[in-house]
Amino acid sequence: MHTIATPALWFVFGLIVVIALVIDFVVLRAGGTHKVAFKEAALWSVAWIALAMLFNLGLWYWLGGHVSAEVANETALQFLAGYLVEKALAVDNIFVFLLIFSRFGVSAELQKHALMIGILGAIVMRAILIFVGAALIQRYHWILYFFGAFLIYTGIQMVRAPNDEGDFESNPLMRWMRGHLRLSKEYSGAKLSVVKDGVRWYTPMFMVIVLLAVTDVIFAVDSIPAIFAITEDPFVVLTSNVFAVLGLRALFFLIAGMADRFHLLNYGLAGVLVFIGLKMLIADVWKVPIGLSLGMVALLIGASLVASRFLPRTD
Repeated sequence: MHTIATPALWFVFGLIVVIALVIDFVVLRAGGTHKVAFKEAALWSVAWIALAMLFNLGLWYWLGGHVSAEVANETALQFLAGYLVEKALAVDNIFVFLLIFSRFGVSAELQKHALMIGILGAIVMRAILIFVGAALIQRYHWILYFFGAFLIYTGIQMVRAPNDEGDFESNPLMRWMRGHLRLSKEYSGAKLSVVKDGVRWYTPMFMVIVLLAVTDVIFAVDSIPAIFAITEDPFVVLTSNVFAVLGLRALFFLIAGMADRFHLLNYGLAGVLVFIGLKMLIADVWKVPIGLSLGMVALLIGASLVASRFLPRTD
């Protein structure tokens, strides 16, 4: 797989992610089971965004000194576009997380623990999917057309069913867990299972974690092909994805109280998916400039947010 990254760059990226996760875990443990306030979530969101931009700046500087200014500029724009796309699509992911937490009655104090575990699983799963996707694209270039058509189909489905919340009771995974595991109806703090009278019971938190993981995999199937439309370099795809996911917990609490204000965001996200899908389909005829891609993503998301502010919700 062709990439601009050297072993040293991979090492630095991995080290930054490990340090960031350790700090996040330490802060999480020190804070205890408290409800995350809007101000705290906003500060953490700014910190995660700043970390991503600093990494991009460092990557740009390194490439400018070791490769060329042209490659440095192109890669920095690709990272920024990938980060923006992933961040935007993560908002739709968060709405589903809200539904899961509401359905299982997860308290605000326990939600951050569930999200932290979900983020770790998301990083591992996305890394696997990205390397598999990069290998497939390198060997079968035509798969990009499949990705493009799939993104267009997904975008159209989001418009046709913008309020599809899913039925957790009829979910095959839920039915399997109910049929094969001893499931407790009571929470035991952040524990995933408890032992009662020598028998292990799985708490509702276990079901929540499983559903969060499955939901993230489903959304990754959308977001990862979308970033491959921007760049096929696995290093840029993985780093932009991971840095966007690292801020997912803070972003969740930042918008959790404002979900109703973004009732038209699905249409903006659908527009992004359709645009990127079309970009993939015409890639061999015309390669859409990164600057134009950034502008279109920002325009579509921004327009849906503004429209949500001024147009009332209807049945």
